[in-house]
Amino acid sequence: MAIDQSARYVDLGMNEDELMREGNHLLAAYRLKPKPGYGFTATAAHVAAESSTGTNVEVKTTDDFTKKIDAKVYFIDENYFGEDGGLIKIAYPYDLFDHNITDGRLIVANVMTLIIGNNQGMGDIIGLRMLDFWVPPRMLALFDGPSTTIHDIWRAMGRDHENGGAIVGTIIKPKLGLRPQPFADACYEFWLGGDFIKNDEPQGNQPFCPLKKVIPLVADAMKRAQDETGEPKIFSANITADDPFEMIARGEYILETFGEDANRVLFLVDGFVAGVTAVSLARRYFPNTYLHYHRAGHGAVTSSVNPRGYPPLVHCKLARLAGASGIHTGTMGFGKMEGSPDERIVEYMIRNEEADGPFFRQKWYGMKPTAAHISGGMNAIRIPAFCDNLGHDSFCLTAGGGAFGHLDGGTAGAISLRQAFEAWRQGVDLVEYAKEHRELARAFESFPHDADQYYPGWRQRLGIAA
Repeated sequence: MAIDQSARYVDLGMNEDELMREGNHLLAAYRLKPKPGYGFTATAAHVAAESSTGTNVEVKTTDDFTKKIDAKVYFIDENYFGEDGGLIKIAYPYDLFDHNITDGRLIVANVMTLIIGNNQGMGDIIGLRMLDFWVPPRMLALFDGPSTTIHDIWRAMGRDHENGGAIVGTIIKPKLGLRPQPFADACYEFWLGGDFIKNDEPQGNQPFCPLKKVIPLVADAMKRAQDETGEPKIFSANITADDPFEMIARGEYILETFGEDANRVLFLVDGFVAGVTAVSLARRYFPNTYLHYHRAGHGAVTSSVNPRGYPPLVHCKLARLAGASGIHTGTMGFGKMEGSPDERIVEYMIRNEEADGPFFRQKWYGMKPTAAHISGGMNAIRIPAFCDNLGHDSFCLTAGGGAFGHLDGGTAGAISLRQAFEAWRQGVDLVEYAKEHRELARAFESFPHDADQYYPGWRQRLGIAA
């Protein structure tokens, strides 16, 4: 059994309000459950040691200066979560964190290494789940943060750049298997009714759909859709790769190909699997291009059933620090993915200047916002309830099956999504609105299970036989 280091790494006399006023520590809250036979306070001390200057034993290389940058457990409640464990809070001194040698900026990867690093694999814990963290102003000033925002998309679309409303988007379905021309045709079909299309995260340069063949066709489809509708369209292109030079090559080729429409191109980076380095590369090398952070794989650590890892709130806060213009935030229980309505606090945290997390209120001190991208089982029927819960519609919706699963195809599916947003803005019951809008009425028939759940009796009201 490891030695008890609580005398060094626990200081319950530290005051959180004072720590925040002084602004010299990053604060983090964790749910901790030690293995049987290990003391709670001693295990908490081990977490702080492993996250900063120590390990599970005393070492001879420690000196007096080293101890000044110890992480300290400053709050303990062993029974906060009942059988699931207790709550601990740790203060991490500013001097622990790594800075670039080129420009002095802070490194999100290093922050994650310290606060969600080796402590996750410790042998004396059953669970250690990071629940929230707070960044002081002096540290916030040294992270990149976003360079472009949803306001830039609204501007490129000719909308009010302060509050341009919902961006109606989709993911081309099937997400894999379409060759270049069918893929571009599907883009054109949706753009006749909607605003935004993204590559799905596995799409890139497959043998059946080479990037240099499909991108020119998509650029042409965008031009034709813009000419026919008189509306600007948006495309989010996946540039994710293992090699930074490959990402740059893809990005440069895509911007060159779209030409005069390049300001309506976004770059999708699969930030969870490719890592924060890929995100920062896109943020810094293409600072004028909206950085669309996709998070495929995040459920491995963010799922609520996981006793370790961290929740979506932590993941999205880290993404804002790294410079994501937008990030997928889930459907908050209204789509097919895991989630719950109270996850709206994630969207508030990344969009607002100041917001409450579960344990810390974070002020962002002017860092640009990160927009929510909502996807995962959404369709026109679910939109009003989702917007009621969130309280606004200033986000990007990407409904794949919700568009192409419409009985009348992708254009009608896109129009039905727009109509659902318009009904919500006007405060009109969706079934009543559908009586005068065929595409929306057909969405009820397209997604009858959802319609039964949200609008019982819709068939009778719309005059549709069961």
